[in-house]
Amino acid sequence: MLTDSKLRAMKPKAKIYKVADRYGIYVTVSPAGGISFRLDYRLNGRRESLTLGRYGPDGITLLRARELAMDARKEVREGRSPMIEKQRAKAKIQASSTFGEFALDWLENARMAESTRAMRRSIYERDIAGPFQNRLLTEIKPIDIRNLCQKIKDRDAPATALHVR
Repeated sequence: MLTDSKLRAMKPKAKIYKVADRYGIYVTVSPAGGISFRLDYRLNGRRESLTLGRYGPDGITLLRARELAMDARKEVREGRSPMIEKQRAKAKIQASSTFGEFALDWLENARMAESTRAMRRSIYERDIAGPFQNRLLTEIKPIDIRNLCQKIKDRDAPATALHVR
């Protein structure tokens, strides 16, 4: 079983090597010295590996890696591949770098009545575009959306706040 002191003591070798933890979790140590947490699991008769994250000050901790692995194993029990879900999420974010690009694409391509589209476009341009248009999708957190909705509710427009949410 891995500990933080064992992780800090790992030294790079000429080739990548693995050190097992438990429950399918292991770390790979690259020749450059990078340590990455991974999880092996089986789904529908095939073996898959999920990279949980890099270890270190700018990465994740051993505890966080174990938490992520528990979440991933739950997805596997539900019949979903965490590796494929992670790839889909990355592709979705990369397909539109800013919230504004994502929102305009959604407004153009989502199935909805033209009257609904016009109403949502109006709300986007009036209330959402200003604070969020040029931000990356990964930069927008739930607290940002709650604060924006609260501002809209404060001006006596609770229905608009629901649409923004």
